[in-house]
Amino acid sequence: MSGRVDPLWLPAPDDDEVSHALVVAFADRFGGRPEGVWAAPGRVNVIGEHTDYNEGLCLPMALPQRTYAAARLRADGRVRVASLQQDSGWEGSLDDVGPSRPQGWQAYAVGVLWALRERGVDVPGMDLLVDGRVPLGSGLSSSAALECSVVVAAADLVPAAGRLTRSDLAAACVEAENVVAGASTGGLDQTTALRAEAGHAMLLDCRDFHVEQVPWAVGAHGWGLLVVDTRAPHALVDGQYADRRSSCERAAGALGVSSLRHVQPADLPAALERLQREDGDGLLARRTRHVVTEIERVRSAATALRADDVALLGRLMSASHASLRDDYEVSCAELDTVVEVAMATGAAGARMTGGGFGGSAIALVRHEDARGVAAAVAQAFAGKGWERPHALAAVPSGPAARIC
Repeated sequence: MSGRVDPLWLPAPDDDEVSHALVVAFADRFGGRPEGVWAAPGRVNVIGEHTDYNEGLCLPMALPQRTYAAARLRADGRVRVASLQQDSGWEGSLDDVGPSRPQGWQAYAVGVLWALRERGVDVPGMDLLVDGRVPLGSGLSSSAALECSVVVAAADLVPAAGRLTRSDLAAACVEAENVVAGASTGGLDQTTALRAEAGHAMLLDCRDFHVEQVPWAVGAHGWGLLVVDTRAPHALVDGQYADRRSSCERAAGALGVSSLRHVQPADLPAALERLQREDGDGLLARRTRHVVTEIERVRSAATALRADDVALLGRLMSASHASLRDDYEVSCAELDTVVEVAMATGAAGARMTGGGFGGSAIALVRHEDARGVAAAVAQAFAGKGWERPHALAAVPSGPAARIC
């Protein structure tokens, strides 16, 4: 195939431009001005995949790509939700909300208000108009960005919600996603969106949600994360994600521990042998091996970042991808191709990120090499007849906040 093929680059949105346009659109949709505009970031996970629901460790960072929410309280108990990206909206009472009600994207927004009410917060009603600038289905947590933009709006507008901690707000978002939207996710995405710090990755312990901010020092030395959205469909409600979570719970039960976090690396060989005896096809052993070794890779990656050790960080990322591909079986041909091409064109390390089964992959590359690596990936995709990928630079960004 002749000629250069480039990915579609996704720039960081301009907060002022987006919020101004959203205020205008809100007035057109609902009449009058909103009381403010709030935004919450997507996230990329540097390393530590499928560890959150195993009470493990992960190392995410917030992205400059955000979801924005213009909001206004109502006094009549009604909730109206609309989106600039979707034709369908929702209007009703929070009494109408519950497990799998409503369905679709609206569940993530309305579910947050429902979850706050479950915590004793009297939400009087609200008009919401959202503008999602986190690529949908990319594995960059557009769903949590939506939830967290709504929850920080509620925290500013409803006094009882404002008294909740950011950890409490994250828990409400997780409950909304698990119960109303029906996606069995852990707390990684919501915690990142609400507690990230600009210029840092976040070492998150999902056993107690303790957070340690780790400076992204490699950025000052010319290295950054290239994110490639493969455009391969990514969804967490099709049963695959829940199946992985269930297999981990079964493995933990077979080993007599409350979660796989409690399996120490020194005890892993014996644990794998026991699981192999009890589960002849080896599936639970493979899932367990990924989780235990991935938690250790997170610890090592945080150490590598503190030491500005690009080579070690890159090796850990590549090892993570191999484990996700072979033991956890959540990769796909598109993700594997991104990793292979990136490594062949100068990346220090590369891996799939997010839940898997599509979505995005990341590569640790020099700033000046990012566009060349992305173009090589796009060329490979074109040669295979796949959709043109999207690309963005992962700049460690701040948490959900009020924009205006």
